[in-house]
Amino acid sequence: MVVGAGPAGSTAAREAARAGAGTVVLEKDAVVGARRVCAAGLRPGFCETFDLPRSLIHCDTPRLALFDIRGVEREVFFGPGHTTTREELDGEIARQAAASGAQIRTGSLYRGFVREGDRTIVEYADAASGERRKISARNLFLAQGATAKLEIDSEFAFTGWQNGLMTTLQYRVYLERPASAIAYETLELHYYPGRDGRQIIGWMFPKRDHLAVGLGFTGKMPGALLREELESFTQRVRARLYPGIGFTLKQEGHLLYGGAPRPQVACEGVMVGGTAAGLVDATNGEGIFEAAMSGRLAAEAIASSRARPSNAAARYGRALRDRFHGRLRNRERLMRFLEKRPARYGVLFDQLAKSPRFADILQREDHERDTGDRAYLYAQALSFAFRAALA
Repeated sequence: MVVGAGPAGSTAAREAARAGAGTVVLEKDAVVGARRVCAAGLRPGFCETFDLPRSLIHCDTPRLALFDIRGVEREVFFGPGHTTTREELDGEIARQAAASGAQIRTGSLYRGFVREGDRTIVEYADAASGERRKISARNLFLAQGATAKLEIDSEFAFTGWQNGLMTTLQYRVYLERPASAIAYETLELHYYPGRDGRQIIGWMFPKRDHLAVGLGFTGKMPGALLREELESFTQRVRARLYPGIGFTLKQEGHLLYGGAPRPQVACEGVMVGGTAAGLVDATNGEGIFEAAMSGRLAAEAIASSRARPSNAAARYGRALRDRFHGRLRNRERLMRFLEKRPARYGVLFDQLAKSPRFADILQREDHERDTGDRAYLYAQALSFAFRAALA
């Protein structure tokens, strides 16, 4: 049983169904991928890793532009990365899941679960009929994103969750003619103080038919002030990338997550994945890769526990923590360190721009780094700590 048809839930459903498990997905929206506010940047090799068609990709972006609190730009070359939309990404994975035998039930509002013996009983509301229904499953995978109401389930309670929730607002900017060529080769991330002094992360990601321009910050802000912040940021982006070009806007907003990973991600018969598990890099908001991989790990745990299905959750919890928690906790600590003295952003960005190997190693997962990589990373970290102390 899967709740949520995003990258985590749909990947879990696709791969569990391919392995022969009877699989049902509950998705609250009428259309998979609709109403997902996300810049939808994908790391290099994402489509190959998850067996997805290259037709999903809008732009290949070899250039990462990092803007510090003074608006100074540093560029880092990598990958290249890719951009898409969540409508296409989530929709394609869900279509593959359905083709593999998973049942995708849209308009299904998850209400909760209880354990009865070796089964998990899931209750949901059918939006079309208004009826409450229940399904019995051997294992449940929760992947509803940042809005998951897990704090009411004591097994997954995390006092730090609320502090990591981020408010986001984004424009889809549809231009009457193309922006500057460099816009379609670049992922932009801006780190700057907002009007009320709190730290804001802004972004510009190019798409096939629009530019995604948005911002996010921890906590809440009055709607009028939030729109003013986005309008001001959008004007700065426009002045550089599409001055004098006519455009129309589509506005969208949602909660995302930018804190530490959820400490407890599995209990008997139940697993939590994707953003609901806090699998987001707090420094840049990246979480699609981690989400999809958590779905894969859940499916692998179920397939390898076929003789004893009750073991799947524990297998999944160990695998997920080993793969992601150390790196994501360190990224969250780094973000808090930078926020305490925002001049440190410029120090870090300057070091990344001048040390391509440093930038490359940081992008890798822990298991992809050899001894030499780790030694180099520690040396760079010491250099950064010394320079940051003087900033």
